Amino acid sequence: MTGGAPRVALLAAFSGAGGVERMLLNLAAGIATAGYGVDLLTIRRDSPHLHALPAGVRHVPLPGGHAWAVLPALTRYLRREPPAGLIAAKDRANRVAVLARALAGRPLPLALRLGTHLGGARGPDRTAGDRLRGFFYRRADAVIAVSQAMADDLVPRFGLAAARVRVIRNPVVTPGLAELATAPCPHPWLEEGEPVIVGMGRFTRQKDFPTLLRAFARLCRQRPARLVLLGEGAGKAECAELATELGIADRVLLPGFAVNPYAWLSRARLFVLSSRWEGSPNALAEALALGVPCVATDCLSGPRELLADGRYGPLVPVGDAERLASAMAATLDAPLPAGRLREAVREYRQDVAAAAYLAALGLPAIVPGT
Repeated sequence: MTGGAPRVALLAAFSGAGGVERMLLNLAAGIATAGYGVDLLTIRRDSPHLHALPAGVRHVPLPGGHAWAVLPALTRYLRREPPAGLIAAKDRANRVAVLARALAGRPLPLALRLGTHLGGARGPDRTAGDRLRGFFYRRADAVIAVSQAMADDLVPRFGLAAARVRVIRNPVVTPGLAELATAPCPHPWLEEGEPVIVGMGRFTRQKDFPTLLRAFARLCRQRPARLVLLGEGAGKAECAELATELGIADRVLLPGFAVNPYAWLSRARLFVLSSRWEGSPNALAEALALGVPCVATDCLSGPRELLADGRYGPLVPVGDAERLASAMAATLDAPLPAGRLREAVREYRQDVAAAAYLAALGLPAIVPGT
């Protein structure tokens, strides 16, 4: 390890503009604020989030291009510059981290983060692949789940000791969130009278924007409204075609990836999460942090925990456009106060999450400058 503050390494593939990449940079910034240097070890580097790294974060690109190909470079890094602790994120990176630590012969603490509920994505049954993954995950010092439902699934799925699994909420609420939300209005719809509903995420099967479009079409039969879906992905063109088929194309906007989605989100009258599965949905937490009323599917996992069994917003069955439309209408008619909504995300602050990750590594927070 080089001189100066002790360093924590964060290993991940940055492969898009999604919420996972944004949360990892929030975590890196929180760890740096806690007094550590951060080495961001990237397997892939195809992400706009890498264009502006937080202070105290050093980018260390690993040659290879995919998870298993970076094994030699990661092993050399751990031998030459052993950090005070290593955090890996996403399944392939997690397994490579376990193997690299063993090959490097460095007994540094290792925490593995998973952000998707595997039962929601693959079904509840344990597979042969899960049993193999368990071989790796049982060798970590800590396994991080981003929701309690995820933790409850991981213990039997990977054969983990419950004491090794920690629930740490995503670092959604950052010091700069409120300032980003007050940026200039990005579209005239957000300043006009009709309510704007926002959905956010990659256009994939997981996010199930087609169900949201069908629910919005039902809503438009009852009242005027507009829908903005922020993000990119292979399913974007399909959603545009569906909006045309439903006769709502003039009321739907697909502006693509937003560098600052909070300028959109903070001005919405309603945020809707239509996912089939999640781990802990960052966009839902961000909307609550900004005081925006929310509706979500009751998918595995995260929405039920975030919305406290429906106390902070309605939960509807996955894929049910009719129930989703009814919940959207009811929430527009009787939104909860912004201050009450913000109560839901107290555990999702950047500093709280960073301290919990450091604790999982057995590391104390360091007061900068001491």
